[in-house]
Amino acid sequence: MTSHPRRGLSPGPILIARNLYKAFFLGKTVYAVNNIDLAVMPGEFLVILGPSGSGKSTLLALLAGLDRPISGQVVLDGHPISDLSENELADVRRRKVGYVFQFFNLVPHLTAYDNVALPMTLTGAPNWFIRQRTGELLSLVGLSARASHLPGQMSGGEQQRVAIARALANEPRILFADEPTGNLDSRTGDQIRQLFRDLNRDFGQTFVIVTHDERFAGLADRVVRLVDGRLVSETPGGRKA
Repeated sequence: MTSHPRRGLSPGPILIARNLYKAFFLGKTVYAVNNIDLAVMPGEFLVILGPSGSGKSTLLALLAGLDRPISGQVVLDGHPISDLSENELADVRRRKVGYVFQFFNLVPHLTAYDNVALPMTLTGAPNWFIRQRTGELLSLVGLSARASHLPGQMSGGEQQRVAIARALANEPRILFADEPTGNLDSRTGDQIRQLFRDLNRDFGQTFVIVTHDERFAGLADRVVRLVDGRLVSETPGGRKA
């Protein structure tokens, strides 16, 4: 990865959400995301905290282009994405977005190396570049020695590190993470939080993380809290520069 100042290169927000709504009908209309406005600056480490059922994962999926709002708009890197076609949206996700899931979502029959290489293969990157970058990313997350292992042969923490390396493969403008320590023990969770902090500090990687884990607040530049689909507060994080 290329190191650059933590605040990034663009003077304006990298991500803007305007008047986002997402609802489900469960015998009655339930708003999982209710009139949310949010902006994320390049290089920012933003943490969205909230209890289970608060709408965190739904909001993250909208911001990342994995789902569409019933109204409102998401603007990524200066371009509105909510009204793009499925193919256009898939291309944006491949080239500009990284996403880390709570349950890793690795391809079970692919090795760690091949899981990390997959996003680059899908964008048509040359083989020499894929080999070089995959090796660099596995080294970055401390898993060079596990390159030939399948997900089922790795611990949860190792699988999450592979998932993080995969999310970084195409040098995303922004990396989203959905409860990235929620399926890990306390010690391994500490290691994953430290890895995110290092990636943000050393490479200027922009992060938006949704979690109920208050320990993430100490790493954040900014913390927003979500309750019943609404952003109810915004405070500085506990990060030390």
